[in-house]
Amino acid sequence: MGMFSKDDENYVYELVSKNITRIREMRGLTKKELAEKTFFNPHFIYNIENMNYYQTFSIPTLVLLARGLDVIFANSLWKMKSSKTKKQNN
Repeated sequence: MGMFSKDDENYVYELVSKNITRIREMRGLTKKELAEKTFFNPHFIYNIENMNYYQTFSIPTLVLLARGLDVIFANSLWKMKSSKTKKQNN
């Protein structure tokens, strides 16, 4: 179980942290290598991935991390909760 519930506004940081770690490891990159590719300090990458530390980050940071990991950021950012696309007015 994670640190935050899905209803917590901080849940997104935990979710992104887990995905960055997962994808980085799938790519065979170390934290240092990802830091070099993204021009971030290796300690910053460590803090993002460390589940015992609460590191916030911006959307531009996510875009740079996605580029460094060679993934498409926007495709999985927003998902609808249901199949409804708009309210129907009767």
